[in-house]
Amino acid sequence: MNTSYRGRLAPSPTGYLHLGHARTFQTAWQRARNAGGRLVLRIEDIDTARCKPEFTEALLEDLRWFGLDWDEGPVFQSERIPLYRDALKQLRAGGFVYPCRCSRRDILQAAGAPHAGEEEPSYPGTCRDAGIVSEDVHWRFRVPHGERMEHCDAALGPQSAMAGVDFGDFVVWRRDVVPAYQLAVTVDDIAMGITEVVRGEDLLLSAFRQMLLYRAFGVEPPRFFHAPLVLDPATGQRLAKRHAALSLRELRARGVKPEELRNGSILQLPDFR
Repeated sequence: MNTSYRGRLAPSPTGYLHLGHARTFQTAWQRARNAGGRLVLRIEDIDTARCKPEFTEALLEDLRWFGLDWDEGPVFQSERIPLYRDALKQLRAGGFVYPCRCSRRDILQAAGAPHAGEEEPSYPGTCRDAGIVSEDVHWRFRVPHGERMEHCDAALGPQSAMAGVDFGDFVVWRRDVVPAYQLAVTVDDIAMGITEVVRGEDLLLSAFRQMLLYRAFGVEPPRFFHAPLVLDPATGQRLAKRHAALSLRELRARGVKPEELRNGSILQLPDFR
């Protein structure tokens, strides 16, 4: 076994896994197995308002039915909050973050605030130099405005983005006392020694944010592999958990075999809805 390669599966139990998740996890699993490496299962369940125990049980069952296995885990993010708190303290001590009172609505309503697609609006910098003294705040990472960032994605090739233009200062800790996605996954990937992050290409821009976090922690980032998204054949839109007809649960109930999902033939079935 090649112990130098370490990958991960990182589902979030906020709904049932759909075909798009399955294809991305299949890619992560295959790359780890081809490399003779190890694969960690991490359950990203810190969003307590949306994550449900029944979805956790379902995703474990669905992954096994789909034919995937893992070498370590499951590891639950909800049990790792002290690790994220320590990381936040490190960022605060280094001056990498600042307190922010702005809500998502505030940012959307800010005059001239640019938008970065669906994932989050680009922050206009309202609280960047406000000197807020309060604990009832978000904590935002201070991106180096104007810095051109580059990396070579293992799936998509050379990628670049301009900090402060293509993405703004981003939240690493929310005022509801939980870490944001960017911080939690970076801290976990460092702690778990992940050498390659395989995920959907909708998270391509997140790589640059996380590269800044890696730099702040003094750690080299892993390689990134952003897999193509599975699109709804009827609408051309990327799949989401609201596409119940393409959940693994529903497809299995309709008699679809996991090998049909793995080789892609399911998209040609006339009655898969």
